[in-house]
Amino acid sequence: MSPTPHVVLLGTCDTKLDELLFVRSEIVRNTTTVTFIDVGRKLIDHGTITISQERLLKEYGEGQNVSELPRGDVIKTMAACATKAVKKLYTEGEIHAIISAGGSGGTSLAAQVMRDALPIGFPKLIVSTVASGDTNTIVGETDITLMSSVVDVAGLNQILRQVLSNAGFAIAAMARAQASRRDDASYKEGKKKRVGITMFGVTTPAVDAIRKHLESKYDIETYVFHATGHGGKAMERLVREGGLDAVIDLTTTEICDHHTGGVMSAGPHRLEAASEAGIPSIVSVGATDMTNFGPMQTVPERYKDRKLYEHNPVVTLMRTSKDEARKVGTFIVEKLRKYSKDPKAVQVWLPTGGISMIAVPDGPFADSEADKILFQTIKDGLAGSGIDVIEDKRAINDQSFAHDVAEALVSKMGIIEKQSNVAQG
Repeated sequence: MSPTPHVVLLGTCDTKLDELLFVRSEIVRNTTTVTFIDVGRKLIDHGTITISQERLLKEYGEGQNVSELPRGDVIKTMAACATKAVKKLYTEGEIHAIISAGGSGGTSLAAQVMRDALPIGFPKLIVSTVASGDTNTIVGETDITLMSSVVDVAGLNQILRQVLSNAGFAIAAMARAQASRRDDASYKEGKKKRVGITMFGVTTPAVDAIRKHLESKYDIETYVFHATGHGGKAMERLVREGGLDAVIDLTTTEICDHHTGGVMSAGPHRLEAASEAGIPSIVSVGATDMTNFGPMQTVPERYKDRKLYEHNPVVTLMRTSKDEARKVGTFIVEKLRKYSKDPKAVQVWLPTGGISMIAVPDGPFADSEADKILFQTIKDGLAGSGIDVIEDKRAINDQSFAHDVAEALVSKMGIIEKQSNVAQG
């Protein structure tokens, strides 16, 4: 039998006790156990609180009194302590979901705990006053579910009761599903290898061809990540969590945005995780001919005279310059040289016939000089590193190129075709 569903309820009891108690009652109505953790500024004594603020600080912090600290420091301190407590509960297999409710401060605190303590796939839900705004800093590259509170989480009323009741029933159902998956063989690690692939609109034909090739010929399931900043970070996070066995980092466009201030940067740590893990990895330069901005009018003034391309009404692309191409190539070289645990597990493919759908000859972003600088920077930088660099005359979206990239990864993974397995059986 599956274990009784168990939910962590996280919140600031000094400001939201009544609302949190209502959420708790709705979860308990669903025959679900609750561990109630108080992350508030002031100590609150209530019989339903499982881990009090005082206990949290004593067992997972330095036992300090946070009541007089600035608001920002309180959030940082309580988030750090709660992260340790929740991580311990998760590691011990005690819990199946987590929920919180609050305003911007409580949301920030709860989201940090959920991001830092729990893996992708574990149910996470926040009822928040800021759920309908810019949630970039809340969700990040994780799978936190946000539910708008509509009214402030400040006193129970008909609307808030309905929202919180929905949230309580929802998280109880998620917890029940999570608990049942522990005994469901279909969710347990199987024989299929897990391969992450990065994709953008202008590299979609290549990724589709790679995905179909790998999944039709081998016991592989693919995870495609849209290289919009969070996509790259999500793939790197999954690698660190042990959720991927190999990577085809075909589309490294996020590096361009990192250097130029585009809207789809994955930050300074891109290309580190797979190299550090030592898993089989194919790296290419898909869509490094472009930086991404919003609508045309949002392009920074300093770039107004550059080659711009309206991809759609909400996305404007800027062609990578020669200097930027050199910076992108240098970034790739430095990351692979510094972090590659096993250089032989990594291979770099350079499609000189076109690095995106619009960077092929006669395309709007065709710039052979910039591309040559990119390719040469990578070839020169990785010389003597033990990392193979394959320079190929085909375009990145050429189907035969995609198939060869897929086979190159398979070779590094050391797996055989499905048909061979059947024949041997």
